[in-house]
Amino acid sequence: MADVVVVGGGVIGLSVAYELAGQGAAVTILEQSQFGQEASWAGAGILHPGNLALATSPNAKLRALSFSYWKSLSEQLKNQTGVDNGFLNCGAIQLGTSSEDLLLAEFGEWQREGVEAEWLNLASIAGYEPALAPRFRYGLRLPQLHQVRNPRHLKALYRGCQSRGVQLIPGTPVIDWEVQHGRVHSVQVMTDAERYFGDHFVITAGAWSNRLLLRANCWSAITPVRGQMVLLNTQQRLIQHVIEVGPRYVVPRNDGRILIGSTEEWVGFDKRNTADGVCSLLEFGQSIVPSLKDATLERCWAGLRPRSLTGIPLIDRVPDHQNLFVATGHFRSGLQLSPATGLLVRQLILGQPLSISLAAFGFDAHVSASEQVEGRSKDAST
Repeated sequence: MADVVVVGGGVIGLSVAYELAGQGAAVTILEQSQFGQEASWAGAGILHPGNLALATSPNAKLRALSFSYWKSLSEQLKNQTGVDNGFLNCGAIQLGTSSEDLLLAEFGEWQREGVEAEWLNLASIAGYEPALAPRFRYGLRLPQLHQVRNPRHLKALYRGCQSRGVQLIPGTPVIDWEVQHGRVHSVQVMTDAERYFGDHFVITAGAWSNRLLLRANCWSAITPVRGQMVLLNTQQRLIQHVIEVGPRYVVPRNDGRILIGSTEEWVGFDKRNTADGVCSLLEFGQSIVPSLKDATLERCWAGLRPRSLTGIPLIDRVPDHQNLFVATGHFRSGLQLSPATGLLVRQLILGQPLSISLAAFGFDAHVSASEQVEGRSKDAST
């Protein structure tokens, strides 16, 4: 019997297992398909900077806590597994198109958080990135932004879990819980009649988490949001920084590849690429870096990101269940926030002091937000 059974083998589940196993816990991960092949694999690996001493919002605190761990975690995994996750300080340039005031507000937020940021004009943008289209009159630069390669980091985490004795079981979709007197004793999987027993259980199933919570008589507003991505090959590195324009971005890799993302589409559990989605990303990329018109289209894909109603991840013990926990709803930032999430879930389960308060990440906060949305919907219909 495991000390902890983790249900969901994406970057959050692997990070939770890695942290717990590092404390000597016997951990089993059950993954419905293959490890790390859903939203975790599909992302761009952008790691925004943070400053825990000055961060005020819940997401900023979680981002800052993660940021403080990324370098040491990457080095630890490389030494432990031999896998280089591509951790790189590349910096980012955020560009404004329609409203200078919006970007100035963003600039002010970074400054208040104590994150280094540089205001850019047309000339300084061109000085940093001459390949950009000369239509952006202002921007800001974040020199501390880093990136990792998602597939490489997932491979490193997987091997790191193996080296710590984690039992990794793919192709085991969980369909139900066996609960007695408020405690989960085992999970039942679809593929066979076998049950997996544990002292504690953690739901880290991303967009599929709500189905598992419903089986525990608990509801959460975790919604799948499709994000389509495009990968180009330019044979040479055209830009040095990650370029961000609102929710979309162009990410340069050291090998001459360029990642363009991403769409946000509420289409349920459909993760197919569409002509409209891919074309819109290609048009966006060329509007930022015109020379991308000559790049080779290497591949495209899509992932389902789990979004919560509040826009804040759900990290908590499941109500009325003494030993069932959940960590989901990270939306576009699952990989970025995974080190802090793994650490906090480990602390929560083992009864250790928490690095940051989880009050804003709990069910009470999410239920309150759901009630407010429902109330606004009723008002609008009257």
